[in-house]
Amino acid sequence: MSKYEIETEKQSKEDLLPPRVRDFMNYMSTIRGKSSSTIDAYTYDLTVFLKYMKIRKGLSDGNGEFEDTVISDLDDDFLRSVNLSDLYSYMGFLEKQRDNSSYARARKSASLRTFFRFLQGKARVIDQNPAAELESPRIKKSAPVYLSLDESVNLLKSMDKSDKDYYRDYCILTLFLNCGMRLSELISIRKKMIREDVITILGKGNKERTVYLNKACLKAIEEHLSHMDLTDVPEENRDYLFLSSHKKPVSKRTVERLVKKHIGQSGLDSEKYTPHKLRHTAATLMYKHGDVDIRSLQMILGHENISTTQIYTHVDDERLRESVKANPLSDIDEWDDI
Repeated sequence: MSKYEIETEKQSKEDLLPPRVRDFMNYMSTIRGKSSSTIDAYTYDLTVFLKYMKIRKGLSDGNGEFEDTVISDLDDDFLRSVNLSDLYSYMGFLEKQRDNSSYARARKSASLRTFFRFLQGKARVIDQNPAAELESPRIKKSAPVYLSLDESVNLLKSMDKSDKDYYRDYCILTLFLNCGMRLSELISIRKKMIREDVITILGKGNKERTVYLNKACLKAIEEHLSHMDLTDVPEENRDYLFLSSHKKPVSKRTVERLVKKHIGQSGLDSEKYTPHKLRHTAATLMYKHGDVDIRSLQMILGHENISTTQIYTHVDDERLRESVKANPLSDIDEWDDI
């Protein structure tokens, strides 16, 4: 698809949105610097919400089918009519009618709070923010799924060197397991971004982030580049570190498939581990075996809020067990009578 076709498709999608939603998307993109994937998530969330609200208020035209509901005509008066009761009704609709998980509903409630905060504070089209008191569903926090050190070593050593994509795939898995990169960060790496033992990548929220490379990463990159075939690769794709068999930058789906393939071949559950789980693995191994403090780990992973990083402080049960055993009162029966 050409740039013109992409822009035309983007414009046609924007035309389906109310003017204030388009204003909000432009603000989040140009002023807040949010990524295209984040903008797409906001667009989807608000589209679902406004379709529900139009039907709830009896303003839907046609046969009232949810997907056919037009929202491009919604104006400021409609937005002013939304109240907290409407928002909780919408949360109930998401849970009961659309079977949204607590995580999905929490994300959608966050989208609503951000949107109505914009309408009140930036666009100044509402006096009262109905989402100010909107609470998020409680999300049950669980320890991250990750590979053990032995499983990680076995994964890399079990890879088939006769595979035509061996050096590329080995490099991808090595970067995941050593650097804790996000999938979106990894597929966007260009060779010019690598300087000695450092990669400067564009992380979440379009924020520049420095990733440091250890010996394993440097060796894997060197071997991958030495086996990289650039024959018939278009000039615009030659600088990408990872290419697909179609001579294009490797896609998220391709990386997801190759991770699943190699995980399965190593004898592990291929359904359980994803590229994001390999990111968890890198963080966990650094915390458990590398004595990396939580603040350093936050910087390495590119977390904006340290509370996101703190999930890794709960994964080492053995360390906690040994700490309790180290309490001098543990052996009180062996003490002489006082």
